[in-house]
Amino acid sequence: MILVLTAGFGDGHNTAAYSTAEALRRLCPGEDVQTCDLISEVQPRIATLLKNLYQQAITHFPSGWRFVYRMLEKSDVEPQDSAWLAPMVRGLKDKIETLKPRLIVSTYPLYAALIDALRKQQVEELPRLVTVITDSISVHRIWVMQPSDLYCVADEETRDIVVNKLGIPSPKVRVTGFPVSLQFTEALPPEAFSPSIQRILYLPSTAARRVATTLASLKPLLQAGVKLTIPVGKHSSRLYHVLRKFTDELPDVDVDIIGWTTRIPELLRTHDVVICKAGGAILHEVLAARIPAVIDYVVPGQEEGNAEMLLSRNCAYRTHTSKETGEAVAKVLADGGKIGRQMRENMLSISVPDAALRTAQAALGKGC
Repeated sequence: MILVLTAGFGDGHNTAAYSTAEALRRLCPGEDVQTCDLISEVQPRIATLLKNLYQQAITHFPSGWRFVYRMLEKSDVEPQDSAWLAPMVRGLKDKIETLKPRLIVSTYPLYAALIDALRKQQVEELPRLVTVITDSISVHRIWVMQPSDLYCVADEETRDIVVNKLGIPSPKVRVTGFPVSLQFTEALPPEAFSPSIQRILYLPSTAARRVATTLASLKPLLQAGVKLTIPVGKHSSRLYHVLRKFTDELPDVDVDIIGWTTRIPELLRTHDVVICKAGGAILHEVLAARIPAVIDYVVPGQEEGNAEMLLSRNCAYRTHTSKETGEAVAKVLADGGKIGRQMRENMLSISVPDAALRTAQAALGKGC
């Protein structure tokens, strides 16, 4: 049995966990592979509160989040001394005793601290722990405060940081790529492509006012015949009025608004440019799909390295205003997408669509 642990603070941890679990099932058919958000399972009310506070902070109070992020660099995590973490130590112990996993894969840094607490309690037969670090380049120290048997990282730059700056022995760090859905390794049907129509994919994550002004900045392109696709997912209720007003004002333009969907890998591979934030999951999905990106928001601290990864290789533009976003998208699409094609070529050497399989293989070590 293999246990994959995640936490719903942002999309990156869940994407890495579910993609790795998918790959483990493919490599080990017949073996039980379970994915679990232990924080939500053991402390549901606290988890919901913390996730809401986190989302509010990164969306509306980025400077405040930057302060918290930096303070966490100086703190130590001792679960047994914490009133809300101690129950999770007991919860993980119960889960290990019940399921008896031979391997635990963690995509969230807290779980190494819980395993370490169990080790200090002299709990016997603890399984091997593999930690998948979902940050790129700007890796927070909390990932390595407690030991893991193996660390999987997205790229060589991140490996250098973990080894040379954070002090993890080189043999314990493996470059596997960021685990994204295995859909990125599958062929698309021919009808998925429309080479005669340019397409913009917009993944809105900023405040509603910023989304409204970003949409306004895209109007000239849409009126010229460019198609816009907007998967709103969990943002559907907060953006309803903004999107409704926009489509009412431009009834003749080609705008496709999608609710919750599992088609993001397909959409990324069939559009010409994507507007998105600098989340670890989405930017590695951008790389897997090799689609030019316009990064319109970066969460201070944790996402700065993700953005640098693409910007330093001329695979994306970073914008700070809605006007800049519209201009950057227009630049990618200009001259039949000339700059966009160059960006795609720049991604060739760092695109790892099969990273989930590589991560699963590294975690298994000697195999199933």
